Amino acid sequence: MNLLIRVNLTLALVFAVGALAAGAISASLLRTNAKREATAAAGLMMDGALAVRSYTASEIVPLLNAQMNSQFLPQSVPFYAATQNFLKLREHHPQYSYKEATLNPTNPRDRAADWEADIIQRFRNDAETHELVGERDTPMGRSLYLARPIRAGAECLECHGLPAAAPRTVTALYGSNNGFGWQANEVIGAQLVTVPLAAAQGSADAALYVFMGSLVAVFAALMLALNVVLYFLLLRPVRRLAAAADALSLGDLSVPEFDATGQSEIAGLGRAFNRLRKSLEKSLKLLDR
Repeated sequence: MNLLIRVNLTLALVFAVGALAAGAISASLLRTNAKREATAAAGLMMDGALAVRSYTASEIVPLLNAQMNSQFLPQSVPFYAATQNFLKLREHHPQYSYKEATLNPTNPRDRAADWEADIIQRFRNDAETHELVGERDTPMGRSLYLARPIRAGAECLECHGLPAAAPRTVTALYGSNNGFGWQANEVIGAQLVTVPLAAAQGSADAALYVFMGSLVAVFAALMLALNVVLYFLLLRPVRRLAAAADALSLGDLSVPEFDATGQSEIAGLGRAFNRLRKSLEKSLKLLDR
C-alpha cells in the first residue's frame, strides 16, 4: 500500500469519527433548539388566550350584564371566549389546539380527556407546579403541549358553587348536574396548548443535512488539495529519486543528477543523492585503474 493511500485512509478515518461526533452534537443542539422554539410558540399562544380572557372580563362582561338577568350568554365567560377564539385559529392551523380542560365542566365540550385529566391531577397533587411541558403523539404527528392549572376564583363560585345558588339562567341552559360543587382555589382544570413538533424538527433536520453536506464538501476539497500537494511536492520527487537510486545501484552511471533546487527536505535529499552519485562514480574510476 503506497503512502498516498495510507494518508487518505488515515484522514478518512479521522474525518469519519469527527463527522459522527459533530453530527451527533449538532443534531442534539438543533433538536433542543426546535423544542425551545415550539415551547416559545406555545407560550405565546397561552399568553394570547390570557389576553382574550382578560379583555372579555374587563370589556365584554360589563356590556352584557343587563341581559344576563333574563338569559345566560356564554360570550360573557372568559373561558368560552378564549376557546372560541382558538377554534377560529384552528380553521387555518388544525395542528394547533387550545383547550381549557375541566374535570367537572358545565359545558361537556370542555370535559378533560384521559391524558388531560392526568395533567390536572398532577397540578392537584403538587401545588408548587405552575406549568408543565411535555410531548405526545397526535393524529397530526408528534406534538408539544404546555399546560397551566386553572383554579376556581371567587367569581367562579357564583355560577359553579352549589346548584341551588347558581343563577337560574345558568341552570336553565346547562342543567344542574354538571359544573357545580367547585371549591375556592381548587384546581378544577388546566389550560392546554398543543403545537406541532414536526415542522420545527423538520427545519432542524434540514439544517443538519446542510451542515453535514457542507462538512463533507469541505473535507472532499481538502482531500483533493492535499493529494495534489502530496503528489507534486513529495510523491513524484521521491519516486524519481527512488528510480535514480535503483538504477545507480545496478551500476548505471548515466543517471542524470537530481534537480535539487530549493530549501525543502526533498531538495536536501536530492543534493545528498547527487553527492553520493559523484562519490560512487569516483570510486568506480579509481577501481578501474
